[in-house]
Amino acid sequence: MSRDARFDDGAEGPLSLRAESAEDLAVIAALVQDAVLPVTEIRYEPKARRLSMLLNRFRWEDKAAAEAEGRPYERVQSLLVLSDVTQVASQGFDRKDPDLVLSALDIAFEPAAEGAGRVVITLAGDGAIAAGVECLSVDLRDVTRPYRAVSGQAPSHPE
Repeated sequence: MSRDARFDDGAEGPLSLRAESAEDLAVIAALVQDAVLPVTEIRYEPKARRLSMLLNRFRWEDKAAAEAEGRPYERVQSLLVLSDVTQVASQGFDRKDPDLVLSALDIAFEPAAEGAGRVVITLAGDGAIAAGVECLSVDLRDVTRPYRAVSGQAPSHPE
């Protein structure tokens, strides 16, 4: 797993992580819990064998520092990309509702034979997105600078 360099102005650089094992995926899962995403920001590209989602995620990695420094909590737009995707299925929500906003709870890998398996993104309200993959390859990359969380509060559940 790697982290990019800083922005040109010296601010902390964007988070950029890659998971190729269940342990790596657990780190990404922790960072995207409580992320929200409009259903319109989920894209499956069968020819490219890629599933991508634009998330608005809470910056869990900055929570302790924000508390210690007395500064506001932050959110950031991030792109979650699954590669080598062979199929995608969803349940528990209407994919055609353009006003629907989903909330991510967890991401897990269910292995099958020879490195293949399913990546399952569990959503609030008993929804899920399952992607069949030939191998585990998940990228999370911040695509905007962090900004103040509108609520001013961290999501309330154990980390």
